[in-house]
Amino acid sequence: MSTETVTLSEAAAKRIAAIVAADAEKSALRVSVEGGGCSGFSYKFDLDGQPAGDDIVIERDGATVLIDPMSIIYMAGSEIDFVDNLLGQSFQIKNPNAVASCGCGTSFSV
Repeated sequence: MSTETVTLSEAAAKRIAAIVAADAEKSALRVSVEGGGCSGFSYKFDLDGQPAGDDIVIERDGATVLIDPMSIIYMAGSEIDFVDNLLGQSFQIKNPNAVASCGCGTSFSV
């Protein structure tokens, strides 16, 4: 699976770089897909230090995102974005595979 299957927006890259710069032990944002949430699956965001051997590594403008092989199946073609609006600040995933999602922006179904 190629790393081009998931992209990172400029806003997300800037935010990730700022977050990991504040923590010397962390160097990347890990994004994973878990069962559960309002629509069947949900995204989970964690800070991580090093990629696992089978992780997909996505880099842009000094920011690194790690995605495990199982999660990438559900995220192919997605864009990870960072949104700052009246509702607050959050990472959002624009997933073309999702047939339904909920208002929280972290739950979807395929």
